Amino acid sequence: MSPAIVPEVSSAQPTGRVAVVTGGGTAGHVLPALAVAEALVDLGHPMSGIRYIGAQRGVEAILVPPTGFPYTLFDVVGVQRSLSTRNAAFMPKLMRAARQAQRLLGRERPKVVVSVGGYASLPAVLAAHRLRIPIVVVSYDKVPGRASRLASRRAAVCAVAFPGSPLPRAVLTGAPVRRAILDVDRELGRATGRAALGVPEDRFLITVMGGSLGSGVLNNAVAGFVASHWDRRDLAVRHICGERFRSQVPAERDGSSGILYTVIGFEEQMPAVYAATDVLVGRGGASTVFEVATTGVPAVLVPWAGAAEDHQAANVKWLSDQGGAVFVAEEEFTAERFAIEVHRLVADEDARRRLGAAARVAGEVHRSGALARLIEDVAYGRPPYDRRPQATRPRRSGGEARHG
Repeated sequence: MSPAIVPEVSSAQPTGRVAVVTGGGTAGHVLPALAVAEALVDLGHPMSGIRYIGAQRGVEAILVPPTGFPYTLFDVVGVQRSLSTRNAAFMPKLMRAARQAQRLLGRERPKVVVSVGGYASLPAVLAAHRLRIPIVVVSYDKVPGRASRLASRRAAVCAVAFPGSPLPRAVLTGAPVRRAILDVDRELGRATGRAALGVPEDRFLITVMGGSLGSGVLNNAVAGFVASHWDRRDLAVRHICGERFRSQVPAERDGSSGILYTVIGFEEQMPAVYAATDVLVGRGGASTVFEVATTGVPAVLVPWAGAAEDHQAANVKWLSDQGGAVFVAEEEFTAERFAIEVHRLVADEDARRRLGAAARVAGEVHRSGALARLIEDVAYGRPPYDRRPQATRPRRSGGEARHG
C-alpha cells in the first residue's frame, strides 16, 4: 500500500504556515490552487509558508512538485456518479485522511485553509473545522461543485467568480488565474509565442484543447477538419488531445505540403499558446473560461454535456452572453461545424477583435488581485472577518452575503 502522506519537497522544518491551499484530482482544481498560492507569494508571503494539500491519485502528483511549494498528498478518492466499487472506499479513506490532516494542521497551525474544491479538499477542510482554523472557499464555477457546497457551510467566507452565487457569505473576487497567464500580452508576446511553438507567422493558428484529460468529441471534430483541409498551407492546428487519446488521433503533418498539424498530449506551454493563437477551440471548464477572459484570446467553447449540473454550459454562457466567446453545444459540434466557425473567424478579423476585446473586459475582475487580499483579510482577522469558527459566531441579522 502506498504511504498516506507523500513527503514535502522542502526539507526545512515547517513552522507557522500562513496558508494551506487544498483541492485537486484534476488540473481544473490543481491549477487554480497553484494560482492562489502564487497570488499569496505576490503579496509578500514566502513559498515555505504555503502548503498544498491534495490527493495521491490526482494530477497534482505531477504538477505540484516542480513548483517548489511544500506539499502533502493523501490517499483519497472521489465519489463516482455511476455505480462503482470505488465508492465503497470513499468514506474510510476520507476519514483516515482527515485524521492525518488534523495532525498535520495541528502541528503547523496555518492562519487560514483555502479550499478550491474537488474531493481532495475534504480532508483539510474537515481538519480545519475541528481545529477552528478559518476556511475560505474559492468557487469559480457558475454552479458550485459538491465539495465547495459542503465546505461553504463551515467557511468564514466564500470567494466567488460570478455575481449572485448561491453560496453563503459570498464575496465577488474573480477567479484564481496563474501568474504566467496573467502576464500574457497577446500583442507583444505573439512573435515570441509562435517561435516557442514552432508556428510560422504566416499561418493562422487554431489551438484545440479538451481540458487536462482530453475530449473525444473535440478530437473527432479535429480529425475530420484536418482530413478535409490537408492542403491548406495557410493553417496551423495545435491539437492538445489529452494523454489518454494520444495514440488515437491522426498523424502529425509538418506543413510542407499543406496544413501544419501538431499533436500534444498535455500542454506545458500555455502562456505561449495564449499569446500565439488566433482562435482557440476548447471546453467549458472554469480554468479555460477564465483564462480565455484573462488573456482575451478569441474562442469557440464547447461545454461538456456530461458535466455535473451542466456547470460547463453555465460557465461558457457567462462569457458568451458578454460577447466574449462563441458558444456551441456539444451535440452540434461536428467536423462540419468546426469548419464553419473557423472559416468565419479566419475571414473576419473584426469579429476576432470584438471577441477578444469583450473577453478582456469580462476578465478584468480576475486580474484585480482581490482574491488574495480577501484571503489575507481572513487569515489576519481584519474586519469584517471574524476568525472564530462559524459555529461559535453570533448570527447576523438580515442577509449575510456580500457581493463586491
